[in-house]
Amino acid sequence: MSKKVKSQKFVFVVGGVLSGVGKGVTTSSIGAILAAKGFKVTALKADPYINVDAGTMNPTEHGEVFVTDDGDETDQDMGNYERFLNIRLSSTNYMTTGRVYTTVIENERKMKYKGKCVQVVPHVPEEIIRRIKAAVKDSDADMAIIEIGGTVGEYENILFMEAARMLKLKNPEDVAFVLVSYLPVPSHIGEMKTKPTQHAARTLNGTGINADFIVARGPEVLDKPRREKLATFCGVSEANCISAPDVSSIYEVPINFEKEGLGNKILKTLHLPARKTDLSEWIVLNKKIQGTKKEIKIAVVGKYFGTGDYTLSDSYISVIEAVKHAAWHHNATPLLEWVDSEVFEQDKKAVKELKKFDAILVPGGFGTRGIEGIISAIQYAREEKIPYLGLCYGMQLACVEFVRNVLKKEEAHTVEVDDSTVHPVIHINPNQAQNVRENRYGGTMRLGAYDCVLVKGTKSAQAYKEKTISERHRHRYEFNNDYRAEMEAAGMHVAGVNPESNLVEIVELTEHPFFVGVQFHPEFKSSPMKPHPLFVSLLQYALKK
Repeated sequence: MSKKVKSQKFVFVVGGVLSGVGKGVTTSSIGAILAAKGFKVTALKADPYINVDAGTMNPTEHGEVFVTDDGDETDQDMGNYERFLNIRLSSTNYMTTGRVYTTVIENERKMKYKGKCVQVVPHVPEEIIRRIKAAVKDSDADMAIIEIGGTVGEYENILFMEAARMLKLKNPEDVAFVLVSYLPVPSHIGEMKTKPTQHAARTLNGTGINADFIVARGPEVLDKPRREKLATFCGVSEANCISAPDVSSIYEVPINFEKEGLGNKILKTLHLPARKTDLSEWIVLNKKIQGTKKEIKIAVVGKYFGTGDYTLSDSYISVIEAVKHAAWHHNATPLLEWVDSEVFEQDKKAVKELKKFDAILVPGGFGTRGIEGIISAIQYAREEKIPYLGLCYGMQLACVEFVRNVLKKEEAHTVEVDDSTVHPVIHINPNQAQNVRENRYGGTMRLGAYDCVLVKGTKSAQAYKEKTISERHRHRYEFNNDYRAEMEAAGMHVAGVNPESNLVEIVELTEHPFFVGVQFHPEFKSSPMKPHPLFVSLLQYALKK
């Protein structure tokens, strides 16, 4: 049980040298450690983009869009916060530059500044601080861990840095700063280099902020000479230079941090007494991960993979983590292979390569690229009895495939791809149609948590072991109930329906080991300590195969 502190505490996490250095995992891990000490912790992400939310960002550039229960489209780091802290966050935990500026401008129009000249400073940082405090109040938290996106020295995040500086100035005993920076080991030198981090620390100093901690990310453990250099040139005590080498699983990070006493060092900085840490759950989890004895081969068939010569798995980070959680539950290691659906369009025989997999998973997506290839993969999974799980678009295209190839309506399609199809198996509801006509795309989809009543005796009901569930949505198109009776008569049954709208949420094939399509995104509610039941069931049947 949380023992309340006298004043709320704030830990800001900023990045140095390069993006993707691990600020999100660091934020989540610090939160997990402090929660394991009995504090009630919340976490926030401050994104420097002008976008009001993450919903209109390209996933191959920005990564996954994570959706909260209250329907906010946020950065993927919010998913890590939820998974590590085992809490449910909301729109109050996420802000962007666009969102902050919108509020400031709206307040000015409503005369909330009482005729003052509204300025970038202090009014924008003051709005940022107000949002941070509102998130703490809403969650009744003792502490907030705030991740500021980007890296120090960028113009984009300077106002978030200024807000953090102002908060520290007003509450000097209640604010701590963590700089997560990269220490490379160039192959031609063979030595870990601190100079990039020295520059990052000095750039941070230029904003009026001194780091209390440096989390030294890199391929190797931080050694004593490098700690001494960081302490000397960055103005951080040697004890507060925390080693963060590459690990096989991100869930090792809280344990590694606690080995260096990071939790109590943060408490000392925040003028709080030391506390014991109970990371027993994390220790058990990591023993389970390291002790897996089986392997499961899973094909993830999609289209948000390629970015130049690289594969951007961040497009589906919650799906990846949900698969891992379920695999570890079964004492197995998941071997995920990214399969670009366009390959099946270029070479139709290539779909037979899916035979080597124990399960096939089609995650969500939008648009027309690679769709016929996905449909070919779904047909193969259905006919070859390979365990299949379709998420959102993966459910919709499974319905299209079934109507085309089982009901023999060859022109069946989703109106998202073909708005003139004679068999619109997936169509758009009137509200969404109006949004599309008026080019209103941001924050207008069916978003957030909706109830689903499960049909007794289905594999989904057996997996959940509940009658009514709640899952998160992010889509604009829906199953067309005009095709429901005919599909059910042919063997594809509706296993779950939204009670308010009668919209189909889950479909299943009866004559198949495991073939399930869901209109929602179950991956958003999976955590390492509590794997999602649908992913657990998928891999249960995959192991049987």
